[in-house]
Amino acid sequence: MKNRNLLHSDNWQTPPELYKKLDDEFDFDFDPCPILLTEINDANNGLLKEWGKRNFINPPYSRKNKEAFIKKAIEESKKEKLCVMLLPVSTSTVIFHDYVLPNAKDIRFLRGRVRFIQHLPDGSTRCNDNGQHDSMIVIFDGRKDGNQGIS
Repeated sequence: MKNRNLLHSDNWQTPPELYKKLDDEFDFDFDPCPILLTEINDANNGLLKEWGKRNFINPPYSRKNKEAFIKKAIEESKKEKLCVMLLPVSTSTVIFHDYVLPNAKDIRFLRGRVRFIQHLPDGSTRCNDNGQHDSMIVIFDGRKDGNQGIS
């Protein structure tokens, strides 16, 4: 899969209105991929940390990082946690067929393309006016009560 932008940056934020809609439904308590990190280290690396009970994950879309966060979300869901991921639609890939499809409690395909917000090195932002791919919400839910919403 190609990177989602011409600058090949992983610094893209979920639009606040999309995040709010999901947060209203799931009541997130942790984000292992915060956008505004200036430096990733062992203390703040979402792949090395224990996640919360209800997690929102918009991972970096570079292939290696995206796959690592998908696998980590599956691991965390097996600890009775909720992991809601915003991912590009790529249903022909190995990661989709071998990891996402057999482990997802729900997959929701978004109508239209997400207009992500890019954080530039100078501290400014710009909106991606034309999303470059379709997106899906993938829900890994290992909670015993099986509810997808707020528990």
